[in-house]
Amino acid sequence: MADQLSAQDWLDQGLKTLAARGFSALKAEPLAKDMGVSRGSFYWHFADIGAYHAAVLKRWREVAADAIIAHVEQARVEQAHFEAEPLTVLLRLVFSERLALERAVRSWAAFDGGARNAVQAIDRRRFDYVEGLIRARGVAPDIARARAQILYWAFLGYALSDHAPRKTHADPVVEELVRMAVR
Repeated sequence: MADQLSAQDWLDQGLKTLAARGFSALKAEPLAKDMGVSRGSFYWHFADIGAYHAAVLKRWREVAADAIIAHVEQARVEQAHFEAEPLTVLLRLVFSERLALERAVRSWAAFDGGARNAVQAIDRRRFDYVEGLIRARGVAPDIARARAQILYWAFLGYALSDHAPRKTHADPVVEELVRMAVR
């Protein structure tokens, strides 16, 4: 098994571990034990724990922003097959997820400059994307920026909350957020 582990396997395990046990669990020895391999496998792919942490944060950006944006853009391309506009697709997606990983990375950012920089970069990427979706609906730039900020604050409140709404409650919330943002 050790010979077959890729850097991606280590990163995926890191994201799972981060979501479940927090950033302090992102150490070579416990991760290797969880994966049933030696630390040598870890060091085959990463020079040190700092390089691993940077790679985990990069992978987080890929799954927590880039993949979600790609999904929404694909929905935009296939618009004829979707009832909802891109902003609705985005909000339904993010307001239907459990966001333990989001909370864990934000907690990490309180203690680590690299994590803080990653959070700030992903916040900017997400915010700019949401603002662009609102502007695409013909909303003036200054109003689009304000509405994007409100939507992002709503997302952060949801992400940091321990009380996720049930599906029956989430849909009306998403509909109202979209209505406020683009009308």
